[in-house]
Amino acid sequence: MTDEKVDFNEISYEDILAPYACTGAHSRGRLKAEPEVASRSCYQRDRDRIIHSSAFRRLKHKTQVFVYHEGDHFRTRLTHSLEVAQISRSICRSLHLNEDLGEALALAHDLGHPPFGHAGEAVINDCMKNYGGFDHNAQAIRLVTRLEQRYAAFEGLNLTWETLEGMAKHNGPLIDGPMKGTKEISDLPFGVSDYVQEHDLLLHTYPAAEAQIAALADDIAYSSHDLDDGLRADLFDVDELKSIPIVAQLIDEVRWTYKEASKTVFIHELVRRLINRLVNDLMIETRRRLGELNPQRPDDIRFAGKPIVAFSPEMQKAVVSLKKFLKNRMYNHYLVNRMASKAKRVVSDLFELYISEPECLPTEWSDRATRPNTAETARVVADFIAGMTDRYAFREHAKLFDLSRVTL
Repeated sequence: MTDEKVDFNEISYEDILAPYACTGAHSRGRLKAEPEVASRSCYQRDRDRIIHSSAFRRLKHKTQVFVYHEGDHFRTRLTHSLEVAQISRSICRSLHLNEDLGEALALAHDLGHPPFGHAGEAVINDCMKNYGGFDHNAQAIRLVTRLEQRYAAFEGLNLTWETLEGMAKHNGPLIDGPMKGTKEISDLPFGVSDYVQEHDLLLHTYPAAEAQIAALADDIAYSSHDLDDGLRADLFDVDELKSIPIVAQLIDEVRWTYKEASKTVFIHELVRRLINRLVNDLMIETRRRLGELNPQRPDDIRFAGKPIVAFSPEMQKAVVSLKKFLKNRMYNHYLVNRMASKAKRVVSDLFELYISEPECLPTEWSDRATRPNTAETARVVADFIAGMTDRYAFREHAKLFDLSRVTL
């Protein structure tokens, strides 16, 4: 009997994935066909295009919870996206799914957020209520399909179908059934509604498993790391977290194991253990659901009729309790509310000025907004403001509304 030698150079990374993982060989491709390259998979190229985009760089100075100047150690949209990517990548690898796609989706998930977080989004949406509204998820699609101008052959980043699908419906189906006319499209948020008219993303199904993982990696990251930031900012203390069962248990574990730990080390250990507990529960529950479904291809996940990647029911209750605590004690804290109030005024003032006087926009934007107070100009203004960082929005506001400034 002779031993067969395996040439590992002939085995690609995607050859060892689960049969229900997304692979480049079975991708639905890009809207504008491009030749693929041997050195990188199509999802690696998506990830790299996202990282090199202008929208991704701007996340460095966009609010997660605290506005950019409130402390160097608090999280921004950029650091949050990197943390989500790490968690998504790790879970995908453990479940034999495509970690390149999971990473690309995690890095892209916050691209559409305007300055000042949810406070900024609420104001833009209110300003746009008569012009089609504003939704940060749809804006992310708009950015990667329309607004990023980097390539001569196409507008946007020309990402793969699977990446766009995951971005559009990472929280689940957007419509009840296959699109049969314009009504379903008109009910969708702008950014998705205009794009799917030329590129069907199967909005009536769940996304692939990698997108479901990226979505829950976001939940894990922002819940645990906002808790971290809130503790470090002294918005609440550790003992107040004992109302949340899973966190109370971890607090007791850390106190028993590390009796002499400093506050900084204690917080880090608590958050680390919380992330581990959430990730492990998600993988156990997801493996259970995969065993029941026995999927043999990615579409089996899409058409399962329910999420396949999920927390256990007990852990889901704990996550809801943690989110409720953070909303009451952190997101609605008066110090956060004060900055949010200021941010709302900045965004509102800028929008009203730009839509009525589009000639005040930078030239490349004013050229697209020639008529004041129209739907077309409103969308250009929304795109422009949504792309601002926190500090740029503050600077623009000062330039335009501080009458004592003599330079612009």
